[in-house]
Amino acid sequence: MGKVVSIESALRKPRVSAGQEHESPPAQGQITFPRRPMNSRSRATQSLEPADVTSPSQDSMSLERHIGNVIRDLRLQQRLTIADVSSQVQISRGMISKIENGQASTSLETLMKLAAVLGVSMAHLFRDFDRPDGGAQLVKNEEGMEVVRRGTKRGHTYKLLAYDKGPKKTFEPFLITMDDSSEIFQSFEHPGTEFIYMLEGRMEYRHGQHTYLIEPGDALTFRGEIPHGPEKLLEVPIRFLSVIVYGDSQPA
Repeated sequence: MGKVVSIESALRKPRVSAGQEHESPPAQGQITFPRRPMNSRSRATQSLEPADVTSPSQDSMSLERHIGNVIRDLRLQQRLTIADVSSQVQISRGMISKIENGQASTSLETLMKLAAVLGVSMAHLFRDFDRPDGGAQLVKNEEGMEVVRRGTKRGHTYKLLAYDKGPKKTFEPFLITMDDSSEIFQSFEHPGTEFIYMLEGRMEYRHGQHTYLIEPGDALTFRGEIPHGPEKLLEVPIRFLSVIVYGDSQPA
């Protein structure tokens, strides 16, 4: 004989403990996590905490340390104590110390007040943050690579002042020296644009059908595919900078 269940028992709702009311069963494929019991203290403080708190990333921590270092350096340069800054910004000395040590984030309004007290703009606090490391190429005096080009003869030297890494050259800067006034020069042709800046001596320089007198301090710019080159050396020694910019074109 089956178990007899009364109508009153069948209609009675199951008791639901606190924290489980109005909780619907998970949909198919949905991942659920067990709810942690909430004690009286957590109920009291729940409304005071942000709804979504995440740990600061490494980047944000780096920014906080950077700003803190800048603020501390500016404060020390102006011989201000933490108490001096605290009284003017109206935040606690402990918070000032945490900001300087990168242990606390702060609002933009507070940063504006700190910048004003320290006599700088707020942009100054971020100025050097995330600056690239860089990697400039330094060629010391007399260390340029001496190269041989078509038409190079006795008393005519080229020193390459920078070396492009990789298969594609974007530019070539040369320091060119000439000290033989009897030298006869061939014409040059190359892709790109060439810029010449005269440092010492005097010469006539040909570009196509035109000849130009170049003296110290003069600059000459021209298209490289048109035949060009020194026409006549008027006063030696001659030294000038020649920068060839290739752009999208490539040297042969």
